[in-house]
Amino acid sequence: MADVDEEVWITGIGLVSSLGEGVEEHWQKLQNGIAQQPVVDTTICAPYPVHPLAEIDFSKQIPKRGDLRQMGQWQRLGVYAAGLALSDAGIAGEPTFLNETDMIVAANGGERDADADCTILAEMDGRNDPETHLNAALQAHLRPTLFLAQLPNLMAGNISIVHKVCGSSRTFMGEEMAGVSAAQVAVRKIRSKQSQLCLVGGAYNAEREDMQLFFELGHYLWPDEFQPLWDREKKGGGIITGSVGAFLVLEAKQHALARGARAHARVHDVLADRCRRAPGGAGDNAMKQLQSLQDRIEPGPLAVVSGASGAEPITSEEHQYLKALSDQGIEVAVRSVGSRLGHGVEAQFPMSLAIAALSASKKQLLKPSGNCAFEVPFEGVPDRILVTGWGHWRGEGMALIETVH
Repeated sequence: MADVDEEVWITGIGLVSSLGEGVEEHWQKLQNGIAQQPVVDTTICAPYPVHPLAEIDFSKQIPKRGDLRQMGQWQRLGVYAAGLALSDAGIAGEPTFLNETDMIVAANGGERDADADCTILAEMDGRNDPETHLNAALQAHLRPTLFLAQLPNLMAGNISIVHKVCGSSRTFMGEEMAGVSAAQVAVRKIRSKQSQLCLVGGAYNAEREDMQLFFELGHYLWPDEFQPLWDREKKGGGIITGSVGAFLVLEAKQHALARGARAHARVHDVLADRCRRAPGGAGDNAMKQLQSLQDRIEPGPLAVVSGASGAEPITSEEHQYLKALSDQGIEVAVRSVGSRLGHGVEAQFPMSLAIAALSASKKQLLKPSGNCAFEVPFEGVPDRILVTGWGHWRGEGMALIETVH
């Protein structure tokens, strides 16, 4: 008898964002008007709006003060969301399961100490020996422990320390595609029976002046009052970042059944590709990805959770790609994560997967937002939800989430 791929279930979801924490709080707020009035702050990084983190008591998931002190905010977000996902899956504090849980994290380059940077730069101004002073200042201002606390793979390390996740560990870097690759590897590991439990996700702290500077140097940010993501196209587009932590517990179906776990949703597959972003290239990649899923997607209504960033011209290209699906008889009802929670960069794809899994679990799609023609009402149960994750600069990801009956 031929070997059959293992079915992949999402059995745990952990979310923290501008809306609060946990699956139920997010679902209630997403379905009760937050799409029309999202949580946005225009003062933290003025003139650029951000979706700031809600007030979170990190000690609920990270009880030791020493652990909290040595983490940057983005690490706290990730460790907290990971704890929520493990609890939601029913394996938190269970060594039998945690010992076999593999971990795949999408992380950025870590947080800088902005105050120390500014102090060093101010002291260097006008000196005849700036290089010599810089070397001395780095030794005086930055302790080895502080530097180590910023390393990207320490998010995974802290999740292991705090939550006792003891399986294998991988960390991906590379903006939005880090999140896509993390999810893809986790799904493939389970499908091929190389793993039975995977904790996968990422985090992003939007309230960082250094990251806002990096994005604006590339002319990516939206420097105006909040508008829903698809409406920004009319004024040249732009990213509004959001503070978010998003983790999922992916599990082999038979493993979940054996321990009596319930599934939020099933992951059919996660696909990834990249192009040089010549006009039409990203859309061509997405069409190829969709063709590989054609045996699961029939003509008719299709729910889509988009991780579009708002950056141009790629957001307009995704817009055109989704509209073009109607030529294949696919009637898309799109929901933009960016309009509701902001853009979470490395965490954007895990966050989109989480929102899609919630919709599948609740058997209803989020309400529309903005004036975009394809954020239309969706009637009935979204049995299949297409998740897109096009990077603001490179990379095209796609996943298909299905309901579990």
